Amino acid sequence: MSASRAAAAARLRPVPAVARRLSHLRTSIDLESEGRKMRELIGELFPICRSITGEGLRQSLKRVGELIPFAMHEVPTGTQAFDWTVPKEWNIRDAYINDANGRRIVDFRDNNLHVVNYSAPVNARMTLGELRPHLHSLPDRPDWIPYRTTYYAETWGFCLAHRQLESLTDGEYEVVIDSSLRDGALTYGECVLPGDLDDEFLISTHICHPSLANDNLSGVAVAASLAQILARNPHRYTYRFLFVPGTIGPIAWLARNQDKVRRIKHGLVLACVGDRGSINYKRSRRGSADIDRAVECVLRSRATPFEVRDFSPNGYDERQYCSAGFDLPVGSFRRTPHGEYQEYHTSADNLDFVSEAHLAGSLGALLETIDLLESDVAFRNLSPNCEPQLGRRGLLPAASESAQMALLWMLNLSDGTNSLLDIAERSRLPFGELRRATEILIEHGLLEECAKRRQ
Repeated sequence: MSASRAAAAARLRPVPAVARRLSHLRTSIDLESEGRKMRELIGELFPICRSITGEGLRQSLKRVGELIPFAMHEVPTGTQAFDWTVPKEWNIRDAYINDANGRRIVDFRDNNLHVVNYSAPVNARMTLGELRPHLHSLPDRPDWIPYRTTYYAETWGFCLAHRQLESLTDGEYEVVIDSSLRDGALTYGECVLPGDLDDEFLISTHICHPSLANDNLSGVAVAASLAQILARNPHRYTYRFLFVPGTIGPIAWLARNQDKVRRIKHGLVLACVGDRGSINYKRSRRGSADIDRAVECVLRSRATPFEVRDFSPNGYDERQYCSAGFDLPVGSFRRTPHGEYQEYHTSADNLDFVSEAHLAGSLGALLETIDLLESDVAFRNLSPNCEPQLGRRGLLPAASESAQMALLWMLNLSDGTNSLLDIAERSRLPFGELRRATEILIEHGLLEECAKRRQ
């Protein structure tokens, strides 16, 4: 057979499924449209008063369940989960402080941050001196309402702007918190998208905070969008999405699902992904898990600033998945880390604080990471003895110097032991460039996928 006929026959060879799976996923998704939809979902959920238990949490989970395949699980009050116990269920109907003239000066209906989350019921009259220890404000940010909780200590309180607090005068106040703390359940949502493998990719996000847009309705919206996209596209891994109340939620899930933990090969906790800061990734406890390497590889290839930090046992729910007994390969994907932006846990974390473009940017980076790990298999050079003649196959000159280098790196390192992620790290070329080179080389009969996939 002539060289030209051989090249033509090679071009007819089908590209293996792994090279096709999600290879064009990012380019087929309209990220601008996804950004608008995520922002709309945040707007829908924002007014709901959520907590680690209760009807606000269930209402929010039900709305997410209208978008993706979803199961809601209930863990009864009093259930032991390692060193923790599921608390009583909290629900609230109304809360206010009336002045001596019967005028509502602090009103839960205006902003649900006005009540310390999980406050015990109160119905009393008291002086300002008696009331003052139960009032919380931010002297350095006098126009913002702080967010406070009392999950595991039965007390109560109100939050208000410091400027308003300073305006209160001596006199009698009517104080009402129409809430309940009763035996009930903790609720969490779970979406499982089966893949070709039993090996799992875990995406976890907390859904317990009340009217805070970035922390963490942004994580909820991005996770829901990601699940929708994966649900309509084939994938190799099984994806498990958890929408959980913070801390106690993943602890309860881990306690109830210890038989499933060994399947988790990659994982991410999503939080604070809608603000205008750069993407900031915190590595898993292992430090060099494939998820850590993949995220860093993707961020390095993007033309935007980013930061990667080592693991620390402080943060969001990654600290449960990465606890010593589990040590799962789960990193934390965020923009500005918690506590490092002044709007954190205040009324200024509102709908204006999150950006459609930055929500879309977070989703795009996550899709690139998933794309990389879905495609992270090893290939074998079918012409390994010296460099094959690329010119006679029409592969030179390549479109760019980086495209040419991608062809050469793929040929040189594809000995059956190096995966695409290994080659991306060593070459420091964008993963997309390497995958395009892979597809071209497969089409020309110079590369084949190894029979045993990298797990």
